[in-house]
Amino acid sequence: MKKKILFINFGGLGDEILFLPSIISVKKEFPDSEITLVLEARSRGITSLTNIIDETLFANIKGKRKYLELLKLLFKIWTKQFDIVVSSGSNKFISIFLFLTFIKKRYGYDTGKLSKILLTKSVKLNKNQYAVNMYHDLVRPLTNIITELPQINIEKKQTEPNTILIHPGVSLLSIRKNMIKTISANIWAEVIEKLANCGKKVILAGGPDDKETIETILKTVPEEKFVNMYGKTKNLRELAELIARSEVFICSDSAPLHIATALGVRTFAIFGSTDDKKLIPPNGKITPIKAEGCTCSLRPCLWEKRQTTCETLECLKISSEYIVHSVLK
Repeated sequence: MKKKILFINFGGLGDEILFLPSIISVKKEFPDSEITLVLEARSRGITSLTNIIDETLFANIKGKRKYLELLKLLFKIWTKQFDIVVSSGSNKFISIFLFLTFIKKRYGYDTGKLSKILLTKSVKLNKNQYAVNMYHDLVRPLTNIITELPQINIEKKQTEPNTILIHPGVSLLSIRKNMIKTISANIWAEVIEKLANCGKKVILAGGPDDKETIETILKTVPEEKFVNMYGKTKNLRELAELIARSEVFICSDSAPLHIATALGVRTFAIFGSTDDKKLIPPNGKITPIKAEGCTCSLRPCLWEKRQTTCETLECLKISSEYIVHSVLK
């Protein structure tokens, strides 16, 4: 019998990519199932990277009317008659929400006694692991199949020799919330020029959120030093195809990092306040670049220890020389 399965995962695009292996494993267990994903509208680009999702539903849970949004979401869910629901998130309200969906089989994280009562199975939340594995724990009651890495529907292209693709940006939302996760635009500009001077074909890419950073780079680095692809990748899929053709990819802790992980591209990622062990797989394909000699006792701090980054940003004092050396050694 065909099952209708609902997945709920609120967060940024990177979170959705890291959540994909859980959906893939369940789809393999129930190949005839219909998959619906509930997410935030800002992450709708995930549908251009995978064909495993049959339908998406959106809810703005970060706004002032979040409870009204959730009520509207409930009405939509009631009309769909799902057989199974799987939800991420550690808020204690989630188990109540899942119970109110009236879906027969409900799976979420163990957030206390109430979750044990209201859910079919409450799963222990283990944040001290690669995020793919953390999410995948949710579906272990449903399947023994394990999908270890994100998988996207982009074919690995023939690599262009000697190319280094640079995507310097992070989400504008994180910047507005004072969650600084990358080096300055001036350091990125120095990296581009130094790599070009070493004979590398440097390609620069970015999205709408990266406008300010890209403009600084364009004012600083002579245009003959690199190939400017900013604004020429019209969507996430085209960016993924560009990453797939690159010999080396350099980026920040952002969604493109997880696309590169899915594609198996050799990647170097800037990490400051976030925990690289939770965001990159231990397969040797992805190398975190972190500040040497950082003495901040809270590092990594973002999310577990504080909700915004500090003013000093000692963890992001990474020189362009160190980045270039890490990439070329």
